[in-house]
Amino acid sequence: MEFSLSFIINIIIAVYLFVDARKRGKNPWLWGILGLIFGAIVLGIYFIQTGRKGLGWVIVILSILWFILALVLGIVGALFGLLV
Repeated sequence: MEFSLSFIINIIIAVYLFVDARKRGKNPWLWGILGLIFGAIVLGIYFIQTGRKGLGWVIVILSILWFILALVLGIVGALFGLLV
């Protein structure tokens, strides 16, 4: 379920980046593909690149914190699985 939800979110981000990049004269294929692969962090970088720095930095920082949290919880879960 989580993989499906994250993939759907990445598709939404990719579509948004593709459409908005086309409007702003950026390369829509590049931003769309990067958004599909990397998701929210690319959305934050795109916002920074297009002058919406406040929102962009918030998204980038939250994405990094979410990644770190997922990594730590994954490691803790793996270690717990080895001990049980």
